[in-house]
Amino acid sequence: MDELQQLNTWEGYVDWRNKPALRGRHGGMLAASFVLGHAANTVTNFMGTAFLLALLGGFLADAFFTTYNIYVISAVIELHDHQPVLWRTPTLHARKLKGGKAVMLFAGLYLVALGVGGIKGSLAPHGAEQFDETTQQGRKQRSAFFNYFVFCLSSGALIAVTFVVWVEDNKGWQWGFGICTATILLSIPAFLLGSPFYRTKIPIGSPITTIFKQFITPTNVRIPAKPSWEFTQVLPCMTNSESKEEEYSHTTKEEPSQIPTESLKFLNRALINNSRHPVFHCTEKEVEEVRIVLKIFPIFMSTIILNCCLAQLSTFSIQQAATMNTKLGSFKVPPASLPVFPVMFIMILAPLYNHVIIPLARKTTKTEMGITHLQRIGTGLVLSIVAMAVAALVETKRKRVAVDSGLLNSSEPLPITFLWVALQYLFLGSADLFTLAGMMEFFFTEAPISMRSLATSLSWASLAMGYYFSSVLVSIINNVTGAYRHTPWLFGSNLNHYHLERFYWLMCILSGLNFLHYLFWANRYKYRSTGP
Repeated sequence: MDELQQLNTWEGYVDWRNKPALRGRHGGMLAASFVLGHAANTVTNFMGTAFLLALLGGFLADAFFTTYNIYVISAVIELHDHQPVLWRTPTLHARKLKGGKAVMLFAGLYLVALGVGGIKGSLAPHGAEQFDETTQQGRKQRSAFFNYFVFCLSSGALIAVTFVVWVEDNKGWQWGFGICTATILLSIPAFLLGSPFYRTKIPIGSPITTIFKQFITPTNVRIPAKPSWEFTQVLPCMTNSESKEEEYSHTTKEEPSQIPTESLKFLNRALINNSRHPVFHCTEKEVEEVRIVLKIFPIFMSTIILNCCLAQLSTFSIQQAATMNTKLGSFKVPPASLPVFPVMFIMILAPLYNHVIIPLARKTTKTEMGITHLQRIGTGLVLSIVAMAVAALVETKRKRVAVDSGLLNSSEPLPITFLWVALQYLFLGSADLFTLAGMMEFFFTEAPISMRSLATSLSWASLAMGYYFSSVLVSIINNVTGAYRHTPWLFGSNLNHYHLERFYWLMCILSGLNFLHYLFWANRYKYRSTGP
């Protein structure tokens, strides 16, 4: 390749035919738009399992395949396994699942979750890869992409909680699965249409193997006071993939600087050139990548409580609304469609944030980003605190109406509109937009280039852990409160006898403590990317 061709190509990226990606042809907003179109069509997910499987998809995209290939493979898996689930739905209704049929059905469901996880772990980073982060314009476009990615996910969710819910209630579950199958079938060629324009990062291995080396390295190895950056280039531990990564790090112009830091010095023991333990040898660059991963991990942990709050949108909040007056004029709103409120608010707020709030913030702060990733995540955490306080006050009001109307022990709808519950939905919807988009961009830009897909998948893993933690927390509360007062806070056939307001206040307090924990780590964090 001559010098002119080298200037016109994206170093470290290829197109869908595995040829060098060209500047001006591959990447950019046109390529990312195909990703956004698919995000709007993704109307199914399996919360915990699918979100956790996103980590697997991200790891495979970083280490062995590409985000392009992982998406296509995952979409085909999801499409293939939606079909047996679709045809076995009547059996599901009959509750006669036995033996091999039950195994086949649940195997199909979990394979669908595997496909969803692969899509979530590859789609967002694939879109983010299309932008040139060496330019201010490219970084701004990438930030807008993550914002509109959440917008498009909300568009798909809007269809799911309105049209698909109505079809399932009136036509049957098999029709709902049929719509999902058709949606996936259409999304695959829509994604493939962008193939001539995509640029795809070449897999260069993953620091995950280095992380394992760090924690199994013998602790009795002497650590040098000041390891040298240069001597690590000749360590014998480098595999072919590591050599490829080392070569790539010298040629790419898009990798943010990786100046060795003095923090987490215990990781330096993996740098010792000790012939007794050659399997543990690592380059200093690898160790520095592990430091980066460990530094972003506390931020990830700080978002789990927020997603635990979000889990209430699909549980207790719907039960609250079901006891209230759900009529809007002559139309009765199904309680299962209540998530339409946060979804619609996100769809309104996302463009407003991108075209009004961010430009004003840039003028005010005189900075490129206007609002940094960590500030955006922090805003979402604050909104989740407010949402839980509002939820507690609304529940107190709902129970007061039940007492005043003499319906405390009745199952009749209370004379109070369900729109009161919509208030907590709006705050939590806003928190979701700020935090999810902020997390995706933060993890993508701050992670080592060799694990950006996996790091972006941490956003979905946080959602999964939030849902799981919500179930555990409810069980713990019921066990503790049931032990000393014989009536658990969150148990029984009548929601009016619950102490849901106390649970919401507890979530508000936990969210506040979590925010203080987040502030501690956010204030100590130093950005390594070229963004903020």
